[in-house]
Amino acid sequence: MIIEHFLKWIGGAPVAQRQAAASALARAYLQSNLSLDERCAAEAALTLLLDDSSPKVRAALAEALSISHHAPLQIVTALASEQIEISGFILARSPLLDDIDLIDRVAVGEEAVQRLIAMRPQVSLALSAAIAEVAAPAACADLLRNSAAQIASVSFRRMAERLGHHARVRAALLEHSRLPADCRHMLAVRVGEALGRMDIVLAMMGKARVERVARDACMKVSLDIADESGPQEHSALVEHLRLRGDLTTAYIIRSVAYGKIDFFGAILVALSGQPERRVRAILADGRSSALAALLRSAGLADRTHRPLIVALDAWRRIANQKLAAGPQEISGMMLAAAGEGGDNDRVAANDDLTALMRGIYLDVVRENARSHALAIAAA
Repeated sequence: MIIEHFLKWIGGAPVAQRQAAASALARAYLQSNLSLDERCAAEAALTLLLDDSSPKVRAALAEALSISHHAPLQIVTALASEQIEISGFILARSPLLDDIDLIDRVAVGEEAVQRLIAMRPQVSLALSAAIAEVAAPAACADLLRNSAAQIASVSFRRMAERLGHHARVRAALLEHSRLPADCRHMLAVRVGEALGRMDIVLAMMGKARVERVARDACMKVSLDIADESGPQEHSALVEHLRLRGDLTTAYIIRSVAYGKIDFFGAILVALSGQPERRVRAILADGRSSALAALLRSAGLADRTHRPLIVALDAWRRIANQKLAAGPQEISGMMLAAAGEGGDNDRVAANDDLTALMRGIYLDVVRENARSHALAIAAA
């Protein structure tokens, strides 16, 4: 009888009263112990409210039903297809919408719809993958800042590839604790490319110098990323660098000079095809002849072997607390091993390598001097 009275009354009631009645009926449906007949009648009345001419009434209905597991599914899905002022309550909160519903709305929805879905209390791997693939930059940034969202490594990479040039998305990616190491490198490259295209930078430095500075900066950043990431990410980062053509002899030598031995091991595994266990064992305590054979199998030129073996031996002694040194001392040893101060024929043969080692050594000296000056200033 109450529902029958409600249906007769609601047709001529003012909007404000219909709005309040819609909310009250929805809450009663969810919270009251109704008989089967009463529940069927209430559900019919709620369905009729979907046709109300006022969006305020439908919005009140959506808000009341949005967080319940027991709301009528046919009503919830209808409200989810409404204009954003109504559907927003459902899209943002309803536990009844499954991934198929939400992915469809991400694919065809406007930015506001995508953002609401990205900020839901639960976002599955499949849904985050859809957002990463097609959503607007703002929605991707919201997804990355949603601590409840499950995001696969492939989705991080897709957002980095598709939207790495977008400042807001790039910042959200870099702030994320689970961003894969290869994605961090990709974003660092994007930043360098963006700076290199700025007119003021080109005017001040010239194109050739900008390219050189950007290349050196990306090389150093990638080593920092390798240092910060876990060993489980090294192989992906190495493959990323290899595909980009960044896994150069200069890069490999620099990684050893800076003591990134675990990362160097991952590089050797990728380049030599040797089992990881064997590579780790040789790096840990293999003789010089075994190290040289490993370096040769990785495609490293013979002239690089002596500086690398000298450095690896020094890092071993440091690890065993038999030597107190750092990158500055190690790069100095490598420079000497490359032929600095040797006979003229040897220096001439190693001209490029000597220049490379001298550049690395001077870089380390400058970095140490800057750190020392900053420490003095902070004291």
